[in-house]
Amino acid sequence: MQSMSSQPQLGKGFDEPVLASQRCFRQILAAMSEPGSVHRLGEDVESPTGVSAAAMLVLLTLVDHETPVWLAPRFASAATYLRFHCGAPVLEAPSAATFALVDGASVDLDLGAFNPGDDRYPDRSATLVVGCAAFEGGRDVSLSGPGIRGDITVSPAGLDAAFWQKVAANNARYPLGVDLILAAGNEIMCIPRSTRIARAAEAC
Repeated sequence: MQSMSSQPQLGKGFDEPVLASQRCFRQILAAMSEPGSVHRLGEDVESPTGVSAAAMLVLLTLVDHETPVWLAPRFASAATYLRFHCGAPVLEAPSAATFALVDGASVDLDLGAFNPGDDRYPDRSATLVVGCAAFEGGRDVSLSGPGIRGDITVSPAGLDAAFWQKVAANNARYPLGVDLILAAGNEIMCIPRSTRIARAAEAC
């Protein structure tokens, strides 16, 4: 019989699942409608080692037993947590995932490996939660498009040098392409596929 000390330790999820997920959902909607703006997710959860609280809160809010998830190797520790708290199926390949947790610092990040939707149903594309270090201190990138008045400059830190080039290529496929939710600490910033990356070449 396996001892209690050798069993995997699961951090707690939402204390009040319905109310907490509603609060987080409103913040995620606000962030998606205002690309480049930073929004704090204030719920208290114990995320797996190496996964930010914000990334875990997004997935706890949006994922359930009907939404398959893919995890980058760096975040494999989240698989048991998501299965326990959300009942989410965790996939071995990214192409069929509805949501994914990926590492923005990885040189291997391939946005084209995820479902971009199709001409009839572009809304069926994948949403990627992207782990980064912070929302200040990185190279400046200019964003424009729906939900942005004029253009704004953002500077997330802890991203691979080619990250914004990949995002620009993804967003050039609009209305196809994946949506991104950057997560650092307990904060998020959304970059939907409708956002234009005006200075991707300079930022990379």
